[in-house]
Amino acid sequence: MRYWLMKSEPDCFSIDDLAKEPKKTTCWSGVRNYQARNFMKEMELGDLVLFYHSSTEPPHIAGVAEVVKKAYPDHTALDPKDDHYDPKASPAKPIWEMVDIKFVKKFDVPLSLNDLRPVAALEKMELLKRGSRLSVQPVTAAEWKAIEKLTEKKAKS
Repeated sequence: MRYWLMKSEPDCFSIDDLAKEPKKTTCWSGVRNYQARNFMKEMELGDLVLFYHSSTEPPHIAGVAEVVKKAYPDHTALDPKDDHYDPKASPAKPIWEMVDIKFVKKFDVPLSLNDLRPVAALEKMELLKRGSRLSVQPVTAAEWKAIEKLTEKKAKS
């Protein structure tokens, strides 16, 4: 199993929105960065995802989701009415991919960047690197464990 972090603006799609979806599942569409797309292509069924709320104050990890469908062509790239339309994409050469994720849990207390920065085990985490803007990024097993411990500690305090 691998671990990931996926960013979403909560006013666009939040962890609460995911929890309200039928079967608590949705496609993660609209990724238009090649490196982020390639990370989604590496995802396997059962991989776990940190659901991160960006463009909010403070930005934070809101909870956990699970990959329930491996990467497949992102249909939004083919729809001229969609915000994520890409005229270079075609059914024969879709370019962009998406995965399906399912809600697992919402953290009782979200983890802000200020909560994460002082944790030694997270010092190399992609999310905390200056200028890191990838909407999909890998998380190491050690980083995942450190975040689990931190959520437990914050929930108790």
